[in-house]
Amino acid sequence: MPYTIYVLHSVEGYTYVGMTNDLERRLRENKSGQSSYTRKSTGWDLVYKEEVPTREEARRREKYFKSHAGTEWLQRRGIILL
Repeated sequence: MPYTIYVLHSVEGYTYVGMTNDLERRLRENKSGQSSYTRKSTGWDLVYKEEVPTREEARRREKYFKSHAGTEWLQRRGIILL
């Protein structure tokens, strides 16, 4: 089963990076306040998603996007603005 790495951006300017094997379910959870991090903000929009074949690859990509280099990669492509 493929995994999806996804990036959400809020109206207030927060960024959330996550991974899941069910993107629609996770988006509902994030937007409804079931996630402790996304609960503190509103207006979350999906700004990027990427599918990978394994959980291990998804963890590696999630960790990358949470790093300084990954954040810069997203900024250079205009996906997030900080």
